[in-house]
Amino acid sequence: MEIIKYPARKDWGHITARPHFDHAALHDKVSGILREIRDMGDAALFKYEELFDKVSLRSLEVSDAEWNEADLLLPDDLKLAIKQAHDNIFRFHASQAVQHQKIETMPGVSCWQKSVGIDTVGLYIPGGTAPLFSTVLMLAVPAKIAGCRNIVMCTPPDKEGKVHPAILFAAKTAGVTSLFKLGGVQAIGAMAYGTQSVPKVYKIFGPGNQYVMAAKQLVSLSEVAIDMPAGPSEVEVIADASANPAFVASDFLSQAEHGADSQSILMTVDDSFVASVQEEIERQLALLPRRELAEKSLAHSKIIVLKDYDELMALTNEYAPEHLIIQTANYRELADKVRNAGSVFLGPYTPESAGDYASGTNHTLPTSGYAKVYSGVNLDSFLRKITFQEITAQGLNQIGNIVEIMAANEQLDAHKNAVTVRLDSLK
Repeated sequence: MEIIKYPARKDWGHITARPHFDHAALHDKVSGILREIRDMGDAALFKYEELFDKVSLRSLEVSDAEWNEADLLLPDDLKLAIKQAHDNIFRFHASQAVQHQKIETMPGVSCWQKSVGIDTVGLYIPGGTAPLFSTVLMLAVPAKIAGCRNIVMCTPPDKEGKVHPAILFAAKTAGVTSLFKLGGVQAIGAMAYGTQSVPKVYKIFGPGNQYVMAAKQLVSLSEVAIDMPAGPSEVEVIADASANPAFVASDFLSQAEHGADSQSILMTVDDSFVASVQEEIERQLALLPRRELAEKSLAHSKIIVLKDYDELMALTNEYAPEHLIIQTANYRELADKVRNAGSVFLGPYTPESAGDYASGTNHTLPTSGYAKVYSGVNLDSFLRKITFQEITAQGLNQIGNIVEIMAANEQLDAHKNAVTVRLDSLK
């Protein structure tokens, strides 16, 4: 883990850099897999499931028997926790619904919007090192609220060709309509192009590793919309001497255990605070079952000491973290200065874990600095806004000459004429 003290602004670009692969080689490899899926359909999916997920499947879709089995395999306390998390996520996302108003911009000229759910959406739920059933809720719940008719989900199976029962239970609870045993690039390709088994979707949601992110970006060029470039996870913690080092270390490590390419950053203005956090990280790290994975992440994680809060917040907004945790005495004041972040967690008793699972906010968030231009997943992500307008005869008399003048000056005579013939009919 790198310790950086009082960096010059010219070095901020290096400091905010994320771990990454050779993107040219990565895109070449992913493009080849996607082409094969587009051309061969299910045959390519079976091939790549065996190659990457090390499983030989007879069928891609989860069967009714497997859906039913999940209920029996899952302990009651986990089922209850999933249901409560579902309710909190539902409540927060349902509150985002907008009641559209009809506006009369001029007498007789009325305009309004209608929100309509995207008919068919695809959800990608990573597997790999852990069953991320919480992501099922984060994506399927707002899709259901939005009124999406077909909620298609892909997630990698285990070596026995099974999907984790918690993922199945969460999917059933949240209203997923069909679920397929597919991971990585092959899942993204299947939903983007459609195959004999997997329906083509209109928009793909969900986080993933560099390969998944590359696949989403490539298919978005011509086939399907995507939520955002959501790659390896990351957290920034802002803390001062008033913070509990154990709390800060726990937030640091909860991110690090996501994967070897995850990144954790601590920013502080208190140099004396650094040593106590380092000690606590080492103590907690030794107790983690996923210690080896967290250690790989910590290798490219950083602790940065800044001279004052103005500089700290400027660097924070430049970094644009996926998750931002503020544990300082003045955390509300600093929160007002946040411009670029996916989701913000305020005060000593608000761990990122709460947002990851059950507080209600969404944990599918922009990474790699994309928080400068993207929002996290929300209800609007699953909606289209269709505009309507209605103009009466009175309204056309009000607005018609304005349109005629503008169309004539753009040399679009047919546009002008579409108004003129109507105005002439009213004389």
